[in-house]
Amino acid sequence: MPETGEPVESTLAVSRRSLLRSSGAVGLGAAGAVLLPALAQPAHAATTSSNADSSNTTSSSPGSSNTDSSNPTGAAFAQPPIFDPLRPPAVPLAVRSPYLSTWMPASILAGTWANFWTGRTTAMTGYLRVDGVDYLFLGAPSVSGHPVSRAVIQRSLTLTATRSEYVLEAGGVRLTLTFLSPIEPGDLRRQSMPLSYILAAVRSEDGHAHDVGIYFDISGEWAHGDSNTQIRWSQEQIADSGGGPSLTSLSFTPNSPQVLAENGDMASWGTVVFSASNRSGLSWQIGADSAVRGAVLGNGSLANTVDGDQPRRINDNWPVFAFHFDLGSVRGSTRSAVLSVGHVREPAVSYLGDQLPPLWRSYWSTWQDMAAFFHADADSAQERSSTLDRKVARDATAAGGPKYAALCALALRQAYAGTELVSRNGQPWAFLKEISSDGNVSTVDVTYPGMPVFLYLDPDYLGLLLAPLLDYPEHGGWPKQFAEHDLGSHYPNATGHNDGNEEDMPVEESANMLIMSAAYLARTGAAAAKSFASQHYPILKRWADYLVANALDPGYQNQTDDFTGFIAHSANLALKGIVAIGAMSQIAAAAGNSADAASYQSTASSYITQWVTKAQDGGDDHLKLAYDQPGTWSLKYNGYPDALLGTGLVPRSVADEEAAWYLTQANQFGAPLDLRHSYTKGDWEMWTAAWLRGRPISGYLISALYDFADATPNRVPFTDWYDTVSGNQAGFQARPVVGGVFALLSLGLGLGR
Repeated sequence: MPETGEPVESTLAVSRRSLLRSSGAVGLGAAGAVLLPALAQPAHAATTSSNADSSNTTSSSPGSSNTDSSNPTGAAFAQPPIFDPLRPPAVPLAVRSPYLSTWMPASILAGTWANFWTGRTTAMTGYLRVDGVDYLFLGAPSVSGHPVSRAVIQRSLTLTATRSEYVLEAGGVRLTLTFLSPIEPGDLRRQSMPLSYILAAVRSEDGHAHDVGIYFDISGEWAHGDSNTQIRWSQEQIADSGGGPSLTSLSFTPNSPQVLAENGDMASWGTVVFSASNRSGLSWQIGADSAVRGAVLGNGSLANTVDGDQPRRINDNWPVFAFHFDLGSVRGSTRSAVLSVGHVREPAVSYLGDQLPPLWRSYWSTWQDMAAFFHADADSAQERSSTLDRKVARDATAAGGPKYAALCALALRQAYAGTELVSRNGQPWAFLKEISSDGNVSTVDVTYPGMPVFLYLDPDYLGLLLAPLLDYPEHGGWPKQFAEHDLGSHYPNATGHNDGNEEDMPVEESANMLIMSAAYLARTGAAAAKSFASQHYPILKRWADYLVANALDPGYQNQTDDFTGFIAHSANLALKGIVAIGAMSQIAAAAGNSADAASYQSTASSYITQWVTKAQDGGDDHLKLAYDQPGTWSLKYNGYPDALLGTGLVPRSVADEEAAWYLTQANQFGAPLDLRHSYTKGDWEMWTAAWLRGRPISGYLISALYDFADATPNRVPFTDWYDTVSGNQAGFQARPVVGGVFALLSLGLGLGR
């Protein structure tokens, strides 16, 4: 079908650094519109109206114009769906890497197109046929000559740490549709796979036998950020792996790939892989959306053919890649279908001019072999994921209650999907993308707030993230005495900043590196800790000595909350620097340098005493934003690493007075970062909750962040920057900093240690 218009492409040309310093709720909409890549629904294959409205939590039917929620069985079908444990701002569907990041920006699965984290459509369509009647369950298609007036009834959406599970009903059958993006702590081979499962299970709901078919397709929009780009495609049969099923794979790629380039934050090279485990009744087809969807709606099957008109533009008769499962008569037992979708790229990134392969290539010679393994591993992956889901839910509930567990479930896939594993000289490294803000490579002050999730689940993964951040200043030509801000201006190219021209955050990044290094050392094995501390001691000591000279009273400089502007004499930044000096004491001890350990500890202890005096406001009931600004305040979230490392520097009396003060400043959806604005950062809210655990403010901050996520009208991947008065997004989305939600768990709360 022809399109109604082309998407508004985003280049993210406006840096978060250049935003106007708008205060309070006023002006946040304008700031967010400048910063965010795509707030409007982009063009997509066969457009229809969307139900991505601000609530959708009380509607039992999709809001699409081509669906009809009426059902003869009556009142039971008028019940709204259940959202457990919360209604996500956007639902993670296939979220595994910076370039495999597809979400549902609505509460109801039918009637809205899935999209990439930027808001660009990455269309997925699903039809369920029951006894000859077609029901829409996924996407927003409109096929000329084949109107579908019915949609499934969505009974529930359950969100866990690794999966989004929908329960859908139509025509006397129940379809359970699960989008599973595994997280594999401690298993680099499995964690390296840029693939995600789509699992469908159908059973009779009324005890009668029903003839059932399920159809899925994805569009060429998955391959590139510009729909005018030509793509080419193929179908192939892939042999089984280790006794698993054989596969039918449909793959497509830009016809003229631009290696290591992006368009609208989507990769301009690489291959989209859509695979199905072979079973009886499976058919497939590649072709124009209207032709392929028309075939299944007209015939109940697909033609097993490849459209020969290629390469062609994504928006030229909108090629789609489709599977249909004829499940036959369904009654007593559940019938299932297993699919996967992924995005594979070679090389993965560049580092100082060297192209680095993805780590999965260390285990499989081709993506076909990897896909076969992924499908053979499906049952085990579900078992491991269920175990991890239960662990996260159990631990988080014990640490912070059910609302905290819900936040952890929402955050986990997003946190890991901002990173990816590569091989560098045969050794695993991990890189991180600063998603939706500057797009930098491995930004230190984005890795830092996301740190807690890795400390909780897989400390060695944090070590892999630190590896390139340490290698560059040690061997790559970084010219300054303090730590770098990032490894390159735009992902996936870690070009460095050997000319010194970057966004300097001298105290910020030096302290971040020391704190992360000390946290890693405390959680890895003794031998690895000693080796790490000894190997990197010279660079870590250089940064620590910089902090000794500059951290107690920081000069006018930038810091991680750079959208608030440069600041001098920052009390929170000074606290971070002082705690980092204490962290260096621990690093020195791990390296066997007892003299340095004692010296740094003495300095940190002396500085914290002076800090309390300098930062205390005249009323003696809270600390100031900056030493020279009486009558001000700010969240001292950098108290969390003091608790994390056990440095014991911040006096309990200071924590108590800050906790009491923050309660007096709280709004509907949290405590602002400081008195200058009504916005906050969700990661820092949870760092503060962890630091001030056991006090009323901690529970309040958890509850307020939950309420924001559950109620915000902005249907985008979990934002970390939002307004505490209105509940509106202020900027940013899909960033890995939401790993900071795990701050309470990183302290071992609820884990019996």
